[in-house]
Amino acid sequence: MKTSYLKAITQHRQAKPEGDYKGFSILVPLLQVQNELHLLFEVRSENLKTQPGEICFPGGRIEMNESPEQCALRETAEELGLAEAAIELFGPLDYIVTPYNLILYPYLGTLPTINPQDFPINPDEVAALFTVPLSFFIENPPLEHPIHVKTEVDEDFPFDKIQNGRNYNWKMGSYPVLFYEYAEHIIWGMTARIVKNLVEIIQSKNGENGRII
Repeated sequence: MKTSYLKAITQHRQAKPEGDYKGFSILVPLLQVQNELHLLFEVRSENLKTQPGEICFPGGRIEMNESPEQCALRETAEELGLAEAAIELFGPLDYIVTPYNLILYPYLGTLPTINPQDFPINPDEVAALFTVPLSFFIENPPLEHPIHVKTEVDEDFPFDKIQNGRNYNWKMGSYPVLFYEYAEHIIWGMTARIVKNLVEIIQSKNGENGRII
C-alpha cells in the first residue's frame, strides 16, 4: 500500500465521530411575535414512546441518504404541517455528541410570521405549541446540574489483558443538565443546551449583554 493512496483517501475526507451513533436533526425556529423575536417550542404528544409530554424543538432521526439540513426541514414540515419551502434555514448551531451514542444537529431558522396556533400540527407527534421571547433566554441564564457518567464493565470483560486488571482506573465524565423555567413550562435537557448555545453564539458576536444588532 502506497502513501499516495492513503493521502488520496484522507486529504479531502469529511471527519465524523468514530463509532456507531444515531443522528438526529432539529430546527430552532424563530418567529416574530408582536414585533419581538421568539423561539417556538413543541410539547410532545403523550402517545409517543420516547419522552412523551416533554418540551422540544421540531426534529427527528436522520434517514438514509439524507443530510442533517434536509432532515431538519422535513421533520419540521411534517410536525407543523408546513411546506418545506415556507421554512428558511439560516445555518448550523453547535452539534451535541452524547454519552448515549446519539448526535444532535441543530439549525437556526425562521418560520412564516403567522400565529403559531394556526399551524396545522401533526397531533400524533405534537400536543401543543408555545413561544418564548429570545430576550428571556439572553437575560436569564439556566439552572445547571451535572450528572456523572461512569464505566460499568461486564463480568466477562477480559481483565487479564489490561494493566491492573479489575483495579483498572476507568475515567469518569460529567454531563451538564440545564433548566429554564418560563411561565408554566420547564425547558430542560438537550433542548435547553441548544438554547444556551444559541445565546452564547449571540453574545460572542454582540458582547455580554447579547443585544441583537
